[in-house]
Amino acid sequence: MQKAFTMRIFVPSGDPEGLRLIDRMNWTGLGLAFPRIEWPKIKQRDQFARTGIYILVGYEGESQDDDLPTIYVGQAGSVHDRIDSHIQHKDFWDRGIVFVSTSGGLNSAHVSWLEYALIARATKAKRCHLDNNNEPNEPTLTEAEKADVQSFLEEILQIVPLVGLRVFDLPKPIATSEITTMPEPPSDQRDTVIVPAKPEGFEEVFLGEGCWYAIRISGSMLTKIKHIAAYQIHPISAITHYAPIERIEPYGESGKYKLIFSKPAQKLKEKIPLGNAPMGAMQGPRYTTFDKLTTAKSVNDI
Repeated sequence: MQKAFTMRIFVPSGDPEGLRLIDRMNWTGLGLAFPRIEWPKIKQRDQFARTGIYILVGYEGESQDDDLPTIYVGQAGSVHDRIDSHIQHKDFWDRGIVFVSTSGGLNSAHVSWLEYALIARATKAKRCHLDNNNEPNEPTLTEAEKADVQSFLEEILQIVPLVGLRVFDLPKPIATSEITTMPEPPSDQRDTVIVPAKPEGFEEVFLGEGCWYAIRISGSMLTKIKHIAAYQIHPISAITHYAPIERIEPYGESGKYKLIFSKPAQKLKEKIPLGNAPMGAMQGPRYTTFDKLTTAKSVNDI
């Protein structure tokens, strides 16, 4: 069972979008979260001269269609020098988070283990793109040292969500079709989401991976959705396949979700064409009932 805790955030400049120092009682560590553009102003702080672990966060290119951020996890004997190098050679990141020890208790072996553990955690969570080229092997530590760095890691994992980074959170279902505290919906209650799908996404994800992402879902619908259907855009312009939903998980950092199917998608008996529905009627997710989906003759019917 998780324990309650208090976290303290100090904003030395008075700007909540600037540098933030994060600590908690009875912890020998300190977190420093900052935007990239502030680095020239803050890099001379003595905390950045220490041995530490850091995470760089941003997005590759102008946008990410799947809403997953890119991160780089690194460690250094002098965080200042390493981040200075990344300012010159890594363009994707726009914010950074650094963790150091306030007691001088972290050495190079400790931060190497933390780097290994965070990369392994991010790889398992599958909620980001890793800019690290190699996945490091676990460094050898004594039993006592490993216990200490595991405790430090737990503190890091509690802090990063508070500064808007959830890439290390292992996916937890927001809703499932098997377990629910809500009664079965009446037949006239919307329980199906219809999503527009491009050809490549439909083949690779909807059919190939048995899931769909990244979509926004109304909060009131999260526990109601039991099915998903795919509207294939032009030139098909019709709803063609559907699948039952096993669970819904958060996806990315921008409030979108991943819907995971309990069975492979299957074809509807008859395609549901756009017909005379208004142009743009299927540009975003739409909700309907499963009964309407299976009896509709055109998009207007749903």
